[in-house]
Amino acid sequence: MAAVFDQVAGVYDNVGVPWFTPIAEELVRLAAPTNGERALDAGCGRGAATAALARAVGPGGHVTGVDLSPRMAEMCAADIAALGLTNVDVQVLDASSPSLPAAAYDLVVASLVVFFLPDPLAALTAWKRLLVPGGRLAISTFGGRDQVWETVDATFQPYLPAGMLDARTTGAAGPFASDAGVEELVAAAGYTGVRTSHVDIEVTFADVDEWYTFSRSHGQRAMWDAIAATDHNTVKATAADHLEQARGADGRIHLHQQVRSTLATAG
Repeated sequence: MAAVFDQVAGVYDNVGVPWFTPIAEELVRLAAPTNGERALDAGCGRGAATAALARAVGPGGHVTGVDLSPRMAEMCAADIAALGLTNVDVQVLDASSPSLPAAAYDLVVASLVVFFLPDPLAALTAWKRLLVPGGRLAISTFGGRDQVWETVDATFQPYLPAGMLDARTTGAAGPFASDAGVEELVAAAGYTGVRTSHVDIEVTFADVDEWYTFSRSHGQRAMWDAIAATDHNTVKATAADHLEQARGADGRIHLHQQVRSTLATAG
């Protein structure tokens, strides 16, 4: 996984299609960080949530971003510096069990991260150890999406190895398939006051080429890399046919994804 994100770090959330940033900013808004708080962004990527947290906690607060990908952490730190935010440090650490001080944070945020982790319950439990009593957790995962997007992603399935069809990761089953499943997972890690919020994210593309560039700029790149090069054009052409069903009156392709934010408190 680190190798995949090292590979896409240069284009991650940077291909002209707003995606990770609006999702992360909505999660941070719901988490409601306040001036002077200490926050951890677990699996920070290029820093969409990190930057939002840093602005919210202000110069008197502090944000730690951690990511398993050295290249992603490097680029996150550069992006944060370019924004002039000086209350952030970025470290190369495994978000599953970051070696950070206990009870050092008021808030842990993880935007579209937890379903990638090999043991989500263990990670949530580890994050709870990092929170002060009464500290808060805010994680985002995928909810439902429109049928066209489902059909487009199904185009990949016949070409993928079994490991990439893991029900937990795809969200087809397991705890990430429903609000209740995620809430139960968080509660099992010892959090209280677990609750869920939703937001609908619309993504638009001019054509299949823009979608293709977007799909190779994040974790889905691993799917493309698992498909034989001789099959890429076939997959792309089939996806193009499906995407045409979502073309609107403005000439652009419109896809919708529901994003689930789960919030809780450390006892």
